[in-house]
Amino acid sequence: MQDTEPGLQSRAPISAKLVANMLSVAGADHIITMDLHASQIQGFFDIPVDNLYAEPAVLQWIRENITEWRNCIIVSPDAGGAKRVTSIADRLNVEFALIHKERKKANEVDRMVLVGDVKDRVAILVDDMADTCGTICHAADKLLSAGATKVYAILTHGIFSGPAISRINNAAFEAVVVTNTIPQEDKMKHCSKIQVIDISMILAEAIRRTHNGESVSYLFSHVPL
Repeated sequence: MQDTEPGLQSRAPISAKLVANMLSVAGADHIITMDLHASQIQGFFDIPVDNLYAEPAVLQWIRENITEWRNCIIVSPDAGGAKRVTSIADRLNVEFALIHKERKKANEVDRMVLVGDVKDRVAILVDDMADTCGTICHAADKLLSAGATKVYAILTHGIFSGPAISRINNAAFEAVVVTNTIPQEDKMKHCSKIQVIDISMILAEAIRRTHNGESVSYLFSHVPL
């Protein structure tokens, strides 16, 4: 029987389960990850999983590098990241906004609607990853046209494939901040706007705490000294 409902993908692969099985079969008995795209992926593993968060390091970077952070607004480039931006906005005691986007084709944004008031504020786009950067660059234009004074982007995983670097260079970002879950040295040579938050200490502390049987949950809200 063929699915007739448009957009229905009944046979979409769940590749994360395959990766989980491969890691387990290869002998892994504990997994440490950083900002999983979907936290439910932890349920695919039959071994312990610690999903760490970049949020404490992001909060520290904002406070130390954006002088006018008290007049900022945290923005999610899509509705799926609303929980992430509300958490950061609450910790900073600032407001948040989100951009609702409608797609006609994969990787092609059709229309963007801003929900929230960014006028005369520093807008900080926050997302877990950026690939070709079409969405965040469109979002930056939308925020500036809505009256934002400056736009930053903070991303956990900077994949930056295809036209990403040229798009960032042509966009009006003050900075595009990523963690080094993916090495960025080569990308930084071609784009002066890219800045890196080093999360190696978070991973190292998680490994140390796991090895010594200490609590890892401390790292969910604190950056190790």
